[in-house]
Amino acid sequence: MTASSRALLETARRHLCALQVHIRDTIIAARRRQARHFARVAGVTAADTIYHIDRLSEEAILEWFDAHWPRALPVELVMEGLEGEPVTFPRGTPVARTAWKCILDPIDGTRGVMYDKRSAFILAGLAPQRGARTRLGDIAVAVMTELPCSKQDRADQLSAVRGGGVRAETRDLGRGTRRRWTPRPSRADGFEHGFASWARFFPEGKALLATLEEALWRELGLLGKNGGQLVFDDQYISTGGQLFELIAGHDRMLGDLRPLAYAKLGYSSASLCCHPYDICTALIAQEAGCLIEAPAGGPLRVPLDTTTPVAWMGYANPVLARRVRPVLRRLLTEYL
Repeated sequence: MTASSRALLETARRHLCALQVHIRDTIIAARRRQARHFARVAGVTAADTIYHIDRLSEEAILEWFDAHWPRALPVELVMEGLEGEPVTFPRGTPVARTAWKCILDPIDGTRGVMYDKRSAFILAGLAPQRGARTRLGDIAVAVMTELPCSKQDRADQLSAVRGGGVRAETRDLGRGTRRRWTPRPSRADGFEHGFASWARFFPEGKALLATLEEALWRELGLLGKNGGQLVFDDQYISTGGQLFELIAGHDRMLGDLRPLAYAKLGYSSASLCCHPYDICTALIAQEAGCLIEAPAGGPLRVPLDTTTPVAWMGYANPVLARRVRPVLRRLLTEYL
């Protein structure tokens, strides 16, 4: 990568960081005035249910792009709620003349944060524009920012430019100060006494996914070993939150096989699954040393749209991936 190309990506990274700070601050300010309205359903799209809190963030995003996005980086914005005519910046730029495609999830983890239970995350990925052929693996810049619960006085922001590692900082929301920190994914070579979970957030498919997960732990010799429960489960209803737990060293393995389970059971996966915008910050996890891949291994080959269901697995390190991958491949064939 040339110095000028890296400088361009660094400019984009800084602007996406600033955008996400604006979204976070907008939501925090709105919570003081109208938190009781956050959980009101504002609409239903092909991808998900939209709540009032989501609408607040969408308005803030469009205003910010109009006012601040660099004209030197003409971009197409891909975001839930913008499924009609393409939205580009500067406004009116033909898609064919944009150089970049930005996929954005204003709030990943809406259900948790709107009830003030757990942090959500603002997610964004920027890729060179390749039209409908633009893929998750093309993302060159990614940023994720924590949207904290009301009792928190600090929030994290992580960002990455491909090949440049991860930049992580914690901001004191009261004082406005920032502190850098270094992500350290787990280096454990096993799962004993650690967190490792598969997404099964909703009733649909939960039994099948739990059966498959139990079979995996049995095959790995960790089911009821010595009468103890050696692997801990944590259902974080946010793909961005799950990736953060891997990056921060809290979890050793995470996965989302819902699209495969729903296909097996005949359920529609349109609004019940991870979508490309939910996992658009996989680059940050990869730059930290984690593996984010397809369930049977290999890269995630998904377009940057708002509707494609995405099944994925995430490992804190290559040793854990090598331990699980062959067993999981066989079980996927047997169960899904």
